[in-house]
Amino acid sequence: MNQALRVLELLPAIGEQAGEADRSRSVDTAVLNALRANDIMRLSGSREIGGLEASMADIGHELQAVAAQCTSTAWCLWNHLCTFHHFVALLGPQRQDFLRGIMDRREWVCYPAGASTEIKSEPAGDDLLLNGVAAFGSGARYADWAGVVFWNADRTALSFSMANLHDPSVRIAPTWDGMSVRASATDHVHYQNTRVPVERVVPWGPRHREQLRDLSHPVIHPRYREDWVALSVLWLGAMACGVARISLEETARDIRDRVAIYGTRMAERPTLHVNLGRAQALIHAAEDTVFSALRDTDTRIETRTLPTEADYFRQSLAGMQAVHLCDEAMALILRVLGGNGLREGTAFERRYRDFQAMPLHINGHIDRLTEQAGRLVLGLSTENPF
Repeated sequence: MNQALRVLELLPAIGEQAGEADRSRSVDTAVLNALRANDIMRLSGSREIGGLEASMADIGHELQAVAAQCTSTAWCLWNHLCTFHHFVALLGPQRQDFLRGIMDRREWVCYPAGASTEIKSEPAGDDLLLNGVAAFGSGARYADWAGVVFWNADRTALSFSMANLHDPSVRIAPTWDGMSVRASATDHVHYQNTRVPVERVVPWGPRHREQLRDLSHPVIHPRYREDWVALSVLWLGAMACGVARISLEETARDIRDRVAIYGTRMAERPTLHVNLGRAQALIHAAEDTVFSALRDTDTRIETRTLPTEADYFRQSLAGMQAVHLCDEAMALILRVLGGNGLREGTAFERRYRDFQAMPLHINGHIDRLTEQAGRLVLGLSTENPF
């Protein structure tokens, strides 16, 4: 499988800069440039817009491999790939040339639209002027375009467009100071009279996934009928598997010759065997769970089968569960390492901190998904806005 990875040759450089990226809170420029030149940037695009039309499972494997080397770098790529999928679905066939231009130039996109985002618009001839602040723009500092959700002038409807982040009216404030994925640049984006052409503006509804299931609603390719939120949770689960697996492998490698208290070799401790064996089982289960759901998604796309609400939650729950299985595995690995393992300054401390962002992401948050999935099991309507 590794030989098929588009990003394979970049993995050593991504891993080598991971520690410094964590300390400096910025992904290395050379790595960013190499990624822009790599085919990984085009994986989620269909051929109609110059993309590679990679399978959802293949994208999961790519992100899994990158996350094992540098979770911050993977976090930004993940945001680019899943939000570009969303933007293509929103903008549709009428804006195919614009989307192809982004793909041809291998430009990076992001989607600052988290809690506290507030942007309004006002007409200005053939343009709209955007003013306000968008939050949680993972990868914004490295990106070329941002998806923007904004109110119309009288605050009666929401619309969507894409703003050029190189426009002088746009300012990116480095506000991300989290303990996890510290180089992910999950920053605030400020718009001050930022112009977007009206022809690039489309209505935005929170339950966009339902519109995509209507065959009368045009899409550039059947893959864009799959909702981006569910895909993002699946790919997040794949990244969690990457972080957990490399943590297990490195711990097993480094602990073989370690001596515990009173001279007993750590590798001979029965509880160490139990904890590592359990962690291995959890990671296998996580990988099986998330990649089974990704393959099901690919089959649905290939057969042009419309996704249902049950499919949406099948995807979301699979990604969510994979993250939580890996979370348990990471706790077991931490138990195996003990105080000495942390004192020695291994990469596990960084990986463990980075992992904490995964179960907390709103798209795959267990509290959000399980409550709604329970409603579906009971035959009640789901109420999630996204």
